Amino acid sequence: MSALVTTDVGNLVRRLPRLLNRKVSDVLMLLFNHKTAGSLGAVAGFAIAVVFAWKFLRSPPGIRRRNAPKRRITPSTSQPAGGVGSSSEGLAPVLEMKVSDAAEVISAPIQLSPGQVVKKKLSGCRKMTCQLLGVILEEKSAEELQKHATVRPSVIEVLLEITKYCDLYLMETVVDDESEERVLSALENAGLFQTGGLVKDKVLFCSTEGGRTSFVRQLEADWHIDANLDIISQLSRFIRQQLFISPMDPGQIAPNVYTSASLEQYFA
Repeated sequence: MSALVTTDVGNLVRRLPRLLNRKVSDVLMLLFNHKTAGSLGAVAGFAIAVVFAWKFLRSPPGIRRRNAPKRRITPSTSQPAGGVGSSSEGLAPVLEMKVSDAAEVISAPIQLSPGQVVKKKLSGCRKMTCQLLGVILEEKSAEELQKHATVRPSVIEVLLEITKYCDLYLMETVVDDESEERVLSALENAGLFQTGGLVKDKVLFCSTEGGRTSFVRQLEADWHIDANLDIISQLSRFIRQQLFISPMDPGQIAPNVYTSASLEQYFA
């Protein structure tokens, strides 16, 4: 009996390669027909184990496709013999140019309009006082005002921008009423009264330099602009910020005092 079982098992194993291509139901039917085997259950278990082990070891088609080697890109006639590496080298200058252009855009200074520059420099100023002689007018002394008064053309735009953001008071020391009329006429002819930002009532006159200092303190200005260093020094304790107009740099006067050769240059 054992010899017969061994013969049947051998025959079954030899037929397994052909049976593996059949369905599982065909394998079970074959095992059922081998009733002469002494242990039909053992043979069937062995055969089924072999079939399922073979199916488990087979790679699914999807996996084989994923693991398949990638297609190689055949270089065209326009590409150099170096293939993909050469094309990367060709792209490098283009990428460098783009990076360089972006860096230039970032590093390029932002161009502000005159109004934006004035607003930035004023730093929230609500009230400004400014001397006329040597700052807004071409004349440098009260004696010159007895003959003529001339507004510097380069300061007109700056003054008009300043009046958009704060109250502007102009003041000067004069020796007679005729000088006051000349100054007011020069300001009006320059168009400084046309926009409504600056009015004649905000142009103040006094007979002494000390009177200008009193005007500034009484108005409680945030900013004061003057060409007299003594007045700038006296007001440095009371005014938040000051601008000293001078062709020469006097050095540091006070932390809240700036120096510029002209009004328009500071607000440029």
